[in-house]
Amino acid sequence: MKYEASTPNEYVAQLPEERKEVIEKLRKVISNNLPSEFEEGINYNMIGYYVPHSVYPSGYHCDPKLPLPFMNIASQKNSINLYHMGIYAEKEVYDWFVEEYPKHCKRKLDMGKSCIRFKKIEDIPYDLIAELCTKMTVQDWISIYEKNVMK
Repeated sequence: MKYEASTPNEYVAQLPEERKEVIEKLRKVISNNLPSEFEEGINYNMIGYYVPHSVYPSGYHCDPKLPLPFMNIASQKNSINLYHMGIYAEKEVYDWFVEEYPKHCKRKLDMGKSCIRFKKIEDIPYDLIAELCTKMTVQDWISIYEKNVMK
């Protein structure tokens, strides 16, 4: 599903009632645990967490007018999705997450390259997501990004 919003609050306001509380709880978990240099806003029609131009003036290589993306949350048709570029780019973070996930959730992990899909919203492992948010600093992410993408 695609939501047209210019702020995270506008995004949440458009959600079905049963999803609003979940997305707000995810926002709170992320905001409370992600390093403060990351900024929240709308990125790719989702709630995004990114490195602002004030920290990384070069921006995203695909479109330098955009800040460097890191993490997104989205309400899709059949799931709530969490996108985390660190999982995609850093094998240690990926391996840690895959190993920890079964300790926090009884459902099978439904995951793409950077996308984690939660089809049963009552089973979202908020504590695991909180810990995931602490795995990388802004500087860590910039270094990984530059090493892997800006060759």
